Amino acid sequence: MSDSVVERKIRVMLVFGGRSGEHPISCATAAGVLSAIDRDRFEVIPVGITPDGRWLRVPDDPSLYELDGDTGATIEPGPRQLAVVPGDSAFFEFDSVATAEISALDLGMVDVVFPLLHGPYGEDGTFQGLMEMADLHYVGCGVSASALSMGKHLTKTVLAGRGLPVGQWKFIPPRQWVEDREGVLEQCEALGLPLFVKPTRAGSSLGISKVERFEDLGEAIDQARLVDPRVIVEAMNPGREIECAVLGGRNGSEPRVAPLGEIVLQAGDFYDYETKYVDHDSVSLQCPADLPEGVAARMQEAAIDAFETLECEGLARVDFFYNPDAESFIINEVNTLPGFTPFSMYPMMWSRAGVEYRDLVTELIELALERPLGLR
Repeated sequence: MSDSVVERKIRVMLVFGGRSGEHPISCATAAGVLSAIDRDRFEVIPVGITPDGRWLRVPDDPSLYELDGDTGATIEPGPRQLAVVPGDSAFFEFDSVATAEISALDLGMVDVVFPLLHGPYGEDGTFQGLMEMADLHYVGCGVSASALSMGKHLTKTVLAGRGLPVGQWKFIPPRQWVEDREGVLEQCEALGLPLFVKPTRAGSSLGISKVERFEDLGEAIDQARLVDPRVIVEAMNPGREIECAVLGGRNGSEPRVAPLGEIVLQAGDFYDYETKYVDHDSVSLQCPADLPEGVAARMQEAAIDAFETLECEGLARVDFFYNPDAESFIINEVNTLPGFTPFSMYPMMWSRAGVEYRDLVTELIELALERPLGLR
């Protein structure tokens, strides 16, 4: 009989769903990762967070979380939920129904947490802070990078301070809109037309609208405020939409970048929720993007600079607008938890670089485990 010790599998808690409007997209992302993750190396603990914030241990069945047309899955409340125990690297499952005696089931040590939580309460530093307090390894960016990148006007402010090119914008905090609506509209008019109105802390194109007439601007801001009380209005940036997938370097080395990709719309001119997640035939990815060699290299360098300036870790997608007439570009935004469904641009760009979806999931987990706990 062999005396060799069988190496145990790495225990990965996959967390998805969440409290934001991107709940269904988070579930769809989880379906992709659950289908692809290397089961020979990893033991998966799927955990869904309901829209009202309850943590549930959910079935390990990708088909339950996939998008069905424009309808996504929702994590429904159940009789059992999870509690996080800070500093113990452990999770417990317990019956949430009040009884005279409540017994907890220890789920055991979790090696690494893989958050797939898009939007607020997951991608904005809140979840990352919880993981830091619990002394747990987790995939992706830390607290400050997540918070800065989630706030679109904060991202632009920091990158502009670094000297990186960003477009013109107007940030509208709640108090200013309530107290001086007309003054805000006048300031936004100085940006010219068309304008893009966006919730500051939302992704997946939720609440975003294109404004062609100034008389429609107020309504567009009101609609964006239904998603986030903080709104950003951006000037139109002419040019092509180029994306760069960034992956953290091993052992503190320089971040890696995939070949640049270009979003090509077959119809219309607005990359909205429908084209991202439902109507896949209306959009395609050209990778590598057809760019002059020198421009492509400069954009990749700018993506790495933005990644490091914001102190990102693990992964991020840096989005650009490229003006071919001037051979110039600006950074539109930095996404610290880019779409990760099988149809999403981030894994597709890495696939073009020879890193398949399954290997990308493994690399992200290994990067998280390599990263030291505590201040760094």
